[in-house]
Amino acid sequence: MVDTLATPTLVAPDQIRLGSGRGRRFEGADHGAGISYFFVDNQPGQGSGLHWHPYPETWVVLEGDVTFAVGHETIVATAGDTVTGPAFVPHRFTNTGTGTMRLIGIHASAVIIQTNLD
Repeated sequence: MVDTLATPTLVAPDQIRLGSGRGRRFEGADHGAGISYFFVDNQPGQGSGLHWHPYPETWVVLEGDVTFAVGHETIVATAGDTVTGPAFVPHRFTNTGTGTMRLIGIHASAVIIQTNLD
């Protein structure tokens, strides 16, 4: 069955910007979507702190080099790679390249639920 009342939504970057940088936080529940994501734009050495989610996360590396620590695994990825992390497993990522690193972290949830460990 098709929901004829649903309408597509455009979300401009300024509506979901994180701070003054280029990063963005999209929570699907605010826009009628069943998923959420972070758009990350980091310089060398920058990245996330150690944290976990009660659902899986998928990262798509758009540009640069990034090292992920997912549980006891270390995964080195570059532009074009996709990395997955299971629910409840602590993880972090760091730009380990020499230039800008951009990725999208897709959350299998309409809201972002995160427990920080750092």
